[in-house]
Amino acid sequence: MAHLTTNPDAQERYICLYPIYINSKKTLAEGRRIPAEKGVENPTCAEIRDVLTAAGVNVLVENKMHPREWNRDVQFRGRVRVQIKQEDGNPCQEKFASRKDVMFYAAEMIPKLKTRTQKTGGGETGAQQGEGGKKGKKKKK
Repeated sequence: MAHLTTNPDAQERYICLYPIYINSKKTLAEGRRIPAEKGVENPTCAEIRDVLTAAGVNVLVENKMHPREWNRDVQFRGRVRVQIKQEDGNPCQEKFASRKDVMFYAAEMIPKLKTRTQKTGGGETGAQQGEGGKKGKKKKK
């Protein structure tokens, strides 16, 4: 049933965007698709939807799971479908010519959301904790 149409305006032809694609906590092998330093820490479908809707793009949210997402929590569920092409095949917006553009935009805007800026009130300092915890553990000969 999939791809019975080549019409880019049809909802089946919207690009799929899973939160895992822009999650800075994931490795490339775990499904991240953009550089970790440009990613967002544990983004949700709702956040992706909010920033892309604000950008004026047609967005659909589906209750799907990414195959490499082992965590079955509601927080990690969901897939966002985004329309990047019009019926004539031209981009809906010039700044979203490819799926990578959409990913980079979402990753850039999510930290600026009100829900994010309130949550991380000074919590950034504790993020560097835990490095070098295994010093002094030498193997016995």
